[in-house]
Amino acid sequence: CTHIHTHTVSTMSTGALGWFSHWFGSSNAASSIPSTISLITQLTYKYGNLSDGVCKPGYAAAKMTAIYPKFIKPAPMFLDRNFKRLAKVNSYLPPFGFKTQERIIDSILTTTKNYGLGEQLDSRSCKRCIIVGNGGILSNKSLGSRIDEYDVVVRLNEAPVSGYGKDVGTKTTMRITYPEGAIQKPDSYEKDSLFVFSAFKPLDFKWLRQMVFKEKLKGTEGFWKSVAHYVPREPTEIRILNPYFIQEAAFQFIGLPFNNGLMGKGNIPTLGTVAITMALHNCDEVAVAGFGYDMNTPHAPLHYYETVKMSAIKESWTHNIAKEKEFLRKLVRANVITDLTNGI
Repeated sequence: CTHIHTHTVSTMSTGALGWFSHWFGSSNAASSIPSTISLITQLTYKYGNLSDGVCKPGYAAAKMTAIYPKFIKPAPMFLDRNFKRLAKVNSYLPPFGFKTQERIIDSILTTTKNYGLGEQLDSRSCKRCIIVGNGGILSNKSLGSRIDEYDVVVRLNEAPVSGYGKDVGTKTTMRITYPEGAIQKPDSYEKDSLFVFSAFKPLDFKWLRQMVFKEKLKGTEGFWKSVAHYVPREPTEIRILNPYFIQEAAFQFIGLPFNNGLMGKGNIPTLGTVAITMALHNCDEVAVAGFGYDMNTPHAPLHYYETVKMSAIKESWTHNIAKEKEFLRKLVRANVITDLTNGI
């Protein structure tokens, strides 16, 4: 078997070698690290010639490990029936875990019966994912067709696709949201996408249960703005995002105040950064578009779908935008993620 492996490496295309040396530093340096060479050997043996545009297995996680040595790739995207075994989240309250919500989550998961992206995507050995933010920076860049080329297209909250396809694409694999962020008009939902729920407070799970079981919404005090009363999705199209991504983004990546593991001032990551964190664990390549606030252009539109200006951003009580930007810049600089709109 070693013979086959050495042969594979020696006939490796320059394109693939270029990628590996870009990833691990120079090929001379790499050759002195047996574990690296064995990884290269394995990958080459498995995938052969990796030319541009071909999905690079394990790429984002390897780059991430270089700047965050504690990063460990496996972390399920969504909660499944074994969720109580997830040691990192079962002792934290929402949003950093699900403590106190076990029974309600159980009843939801018993009904949704699906815990992955769907057979076709789950069976892919390499996935390229893009997180589409809602920034005005997406306008007039005509990136739609590039965005749609990704295997997994993640959108956030109520950002529309219809009427904006040229700039933001038309494909939606999943839409991550929470009660106050969800699309409120049922006919504004795209035809088929997963409704991925991210909880920030215990009350949010109650809301989700009412949406899953299509019950009349009751008890809306406690939300900070109006919420959707109906989600036009079958239970099988609804997922619960693993809260570990909120916890890891906040405390390990951005370095927000721990506050005894409770939600507090400036310790909640934005949904966009949570989505990127999820992708780093579950995708081989990660790109973003529509991220970044430029305070030097107060008159620029804040979002691609409305006229609210950049200057409307208030100092946020929950988020620390400056620290978050620092984290995202680090990812872009280290080539962990690709920023199509160059706004970070």
